[in-house]
Amino acid sequence: MNSLDLKERTVVVTGGARGLGFAVAQRALESGASVALWDVDAARLEGSTRDLGRLGKVSSVVVELTDEASVQAATAATLAAHGAIDALVNSAGITGGNAPTWELTTEAWRRVIDVNLTGSFLTCRAVVPHMLTRGRGRIVNIASVAGKEGNPNAAHYSASKAGLIGLTKSLGKELAERNICVNAVTPAAAKTEIFASMSPQHIEYMLSKIPMKRFLMPEEAAALIVWLCTDECSFSTGAVFDLSGGRATY
Repeated sequence: MNSLDLKERTVVVTGGARGLGFAVAQRALESGASVALWDVDAARLEGSTRDLGRLGKVSSVVVELTDEASVQAATAATLAAHGAIDALVNSAGITGGNAPTWELTTEAWRRVIDVNLTGSFLTCRAVVPHMLTRGRGRIVNIASVAGKEGNPNAAHYSASKAGLIGLTKSLGKELAERNICVNAVTPAAAKTEIFASMSPQHIEYMLSKIPMKRFLMPEEAAALIVWLCTDECSFSTGAVFDLSGGRATY
């Protein structure tokens, strides 16, 4: 494993109690960072905080990312616990199930857009002013290859991730002269617990589209994501980094 330098840095990971977020938090701790886990699942958060705490300083906050007051409170709690926020990784996301666009419920559409896109907007809105005051920062948004290509029977998810790519590009340009780099990664499917909310047919579809003929491993994603949180990532902003096993490299 390559050595990454996040010593004396604090990384916030949303959705950090499980899946890609947990892998990112683990790699950040192994790289010398302290980590704040933000997640809506209180029970899972407690267990993950305990497990990761063996590697370094970990705090946790139960937060509803679609609620502005909850996000602001999580930001304040993290600053109180760590004194700073050096990097934000927006990993929290949901799929919302699978259905043709004309059969999606309005409630399912709105919930996926709210969690995956509005939630990331609210975390950036809360954290960026602190980064501006400090004169440095890194933000990494976990989008999806679906945001580039559009997956059938997942219009809500695809649209939310396309929107997240757009948010990344806009915010990256706005902060380009402020030593705050904002980038996105576009993973193909990683075999995590999120698969439980997908149909077997949709899972098979996703695998069939990956030239490497396998799913992404969480630790592979974490290696790139955590590097994007370091000072070594100094001339990429508003960029989209491929993690699709060759599916969509543009």
